[in-house]
Amino acid sequence: MRGKFKFLSIILAILICFSFGSYKNVYANEEIYLGGMPAGFRLSTRGAEVIGVCDIVCENGLVSPLKAIGVTEGDVIYKINNYEINSALDIQNALKNNENAIIEYNHAGQIIIKQIKAVKDINGNYKLGVYIRDSVSGIGTITYIKGNKFASLGHPVIDDNGSVLEISGGKLYNCSISGYIKGLRGRAGELKGAFLRSNAIANIEKNLESGVYGNLTDNFDTSNLTRVELGTAKIGEAYIYSTIDGSVPKRYEISIVKVDDYGNKNLVVKINDEDLISKTGGIVQGMSGSPIVQNNKLVGAITHVFINDPTRGFGIKIENMINN
Repeated sequence: MRGKFKFLSIILAILICFSFGSYKNVYANEEIYLGGMPAGFRLSTRGAEVIGVCDIVCENGLVSPLKAIGVTEGDVIYKINNYEINSALDIQNALKNNENAIIEYNHAGQIIIKQIKAVKDINGNYKLGVYIRDSVSGIGTITYIKGNKFASLGHPVIDDNGSVLEISGGKLYNCSISGYIKGLRGRAGELKGAFLRSNAIANIEKNLESGVYGNLTDNFDTSNLTRVELGTAKIGEAYIYSTIDGSVPKRYEISIVKVDDYGNKNLVVKINDEDLISKTGGIVQGMSGSPIVQNNKLVGAITHVFINDPTRGFGIKIENMINN
């Protein structure tokens, strides 16, 4: 029996050494560019989200084909007549000169396929009677840049049902912060800014539990960015890099007060910087993705604010962002 225990101990020791060695090789001396700059996000949804159904004025009065089959707000239309649907134009093309249709849609997580009959409106066009959303826009913060790839937010963009939004792609744009709504106890604050959609700096590819990811375009300049190594978050003093005015990030003092392994809320942080607190109240919407730096190493990113105390919030460990 003692021999078996000794044998198992040797195996365990080898596995522990292998695991620690792998972690060190992957993270310890790897340098990337530090983020903190704001960006405008425009995510194209996979499918067309129904934001409303309506009646169509036709020869027979008011008719609503989608209401008749039970399609409701929040459903997502994927296909009509085997035609991929990602926009209003796609629906129009799928119904062109054809009143009979087979529709595939997501209702409360269940994929439903039904036959439906479109109706002609007073202009002679086939319609289903639906208002859709085919994209989502907002402001967030880039966490890091590695090679030609970027990572941001530290959490997913979610749909109206609280699920991770399914996307077909998207664009990232330069953004300038023009102001903010200060966060108060019981009410989250918000960064205000503008971005032009004429010149994208990156293509968005993934919307994951750990953030939004993609590839930079050739015109993105990294020459003025700071290179930083990756580290492991520990309880103690740290900094965040974030932008609350213009487009250049600044450093703000924080404390990491808790570290665990729960989802994308691995860290609990407290804002200590009096300047940031006096202006924004602490963490506000739009600061998600702000990199957390400790001992001159990137260890995580801001993800959420505590509604009852905007000086506190959650963060995600960098280990949980870097592999995606």
